[in-house]
Parts: sequence; structure tokens; C-alpha cells
Amino acid sequence: MQEYRFKKGHSTEKERILAVLKECFPCEIKEDEDKLRLSYGAIKEMIVFVNGKLHVDTKPDLSASDDVIIDTNRRFRVF
Repeated sequence: MQEYRFKKGHSTEKERILAVLKECFPCEIKEDEDKLRLSYGAIKEMIVFVNGKLHVDTKPDLSASDDVIIDTNRRFRVF
């Protein structure tokens, strides 16, 4: 699991994080209490939540093609 600090002035609200995820990953995003879950491209499962910092846990899809991996990595970096 990776932890990321928020840039100064950026909101830590779940609704904002959900909106950014929707912009970056055009897929279904499930809300589970304080966690957001999705599966997209080379990401088999991604769980995102805020607890002071942004916490992101990913599980890769090892069967993804190179093109899918490149697209997924680009979207993740934008997120």
C-alpha cells in the first residue's frame, strides 16, 4: 500500500477523490464505507481511501497486454 500526501490547498474529501478517479479511470467505482474500489486495465483491484493521507493499494492483472499496461500506467500517473 502506498501513501501520498495531498498538495497544499487540495481537498481530502471522498467526493473529490471519487471525481478524480472517474476522470482518470472510465469504469465502475464502488463505494464501500470510506473506501473506493475499482478495476481497470492492468489493475485487477485498486482500493483508495483517505486517512490523513491518500492511501492506494493496487493488485496487478499479470495477464494484461503491453498496450493495456502502458495505458493503465499513464492513467495512474495522472491520478
